[in-house]
Amino acid sequence: MSEAHEHQGHAVVTWSTAASATLHCLTGCAIGEVLGMVIGTWLGLHDVATIALAVALAFVFGYALTMRGVLKAGLTVKQAFKVALAADTVSIAVMEIVDNAVMIGVPGAMDAGLASPLFWGALAFALVVAFVITLPVNKWMIGRGRGHAVVHAHHH
Repeated sequence: MSEAHEHQGHAVVTWSTAASATLHCLTGCAIGEVLGMVIGTWLGLHDVATIALAVALAFVFGYALTMRGVLKAGLTVKQAFKVALAADTVSIAVMEIVDNAVMIGVPGAMDAGLASPLFWGALAFALVVAFVITLPVNKWMIGRGRGHAVVHAHHH
């Protein structure tokens, strides 16, 4: 059986396909999120500034990873950016809302410092929770030809 087939006008997407797309998104988000949290914490920035930096970098790295793949397929930078926006914006946004809410919700995590197991444990936990929450969102979007389904049209 194929990974997806039509059912009442929508593609039926496997959890495996959705997990693969979500893991791709998590990779870019995690790079940006960790880098932003580390830089913000190291510089002693306020929590809001640290989170803003982490979110901005998560989008930059998330889009960059998608663009890297579709540029290899021959798209122009402008076309690749449009594909990245369509493929990743909702997924990254959900992931960032969840993982930053978890970081804020873990008492002391934002102020723990880079040498603290609390900081790293909370960050790892936040990314796992973000993956779990974003997975069904991506499955739903791919089934409707949105999100990461846009990228697959450009793979060989």
